[in-house]
Amino acid sequence: MSTLTDVRLPGTLRLGLSRGWLEIRSFTREWESVIFTFALPALILTMFASIFDGLFDMGMPAVDHYLPGLFAMGLMSVSFQTLGAGIATERDQGGLRRLRGTPMPPAAYFIGKTVLVFFLAAGQAVLLLGVSALVFDATMPGSAADWLTVAWVLVLGTIACSLLGIAVSSLARTAQAASTIVVVPFLVLQFTSGVFVPVAVLPDWVLTFASLFPLLWMAQGMRAAFHPDAMAAFEPSGAWDLHLVALALGAWCVVGLVLVLLTFRWKTRKDG
Repeated sequence: MSTLTDVRLPGTLRLGLSRGWLEIRSFTREWESVIFTFALPALILTMFASIFDGLFDMGMPAVDHYLPGLFAMGLMSVSFQTLGAGIATERDQGGLRRLRGTPMPPAAYFIGKTVLVFFLAAGQAVLLLGVSALVFDATMPGSAADWLTVAWVLVLGTIACSLLGIAVSSLARTAQAASTIVVVPFLVLQFTSGVFVPVAVLPDWVLTFASLFPLLWMAQGMRAAFHPDAMAAFEPSGAWDLHLVALALGAWCVVGLVLVLLTFRWKTRKDG
């Protein structure tokens, strides 16, 4: 006969995947958030491609010029911004404290968040690339190596920004404060990392500042995959420097993990 001691709890990975499915279901119940999250980069690209095409000498159609940066911006949005604000809200409302009191391993919670982020990243990427190619006839990566670059930049960049979002969530004292703490630096980085403004016209001190964060490297990696090789001449070093992109994003994955381990809290400060 089986006894209570024979009952084995599900493993951490299985619990994490189940938690991820719960996170996805919870997120998709609010259709307004789903539409806005998936469509934001595609909407911005549609406006830029319609307004700026032929207005400036970009050396290529406006849609091709802005697509890589907006791709990178979208990845940071669904990772850094979503987790930074979302986890702070869960903490403020007591959700994290209740979860910590359950038998669920802490790692399963973070696996669940990872599943949610990559679900959002995949949906957003499919919509952005679909609109770019089908509506504006944008130039897609021309080789398997270029698509591989898209893949590893997406994975490393999303992991790095997710870890930063989790760490930043601990800075917010309340759920209301979380949006400001997350949105303001994200907005600044969009204008300093080559998303909206070409890196070729940014001052050196701005590039130095932006190079301390993942978004500049994510945008550079995406440009290497989407833009012709000749466009590398407009990069700060005159080359795509994919080895530096990989090194910077890999370093931020390590730094982000350390920050999470040092700063993450399951309770608010008022809870002790």
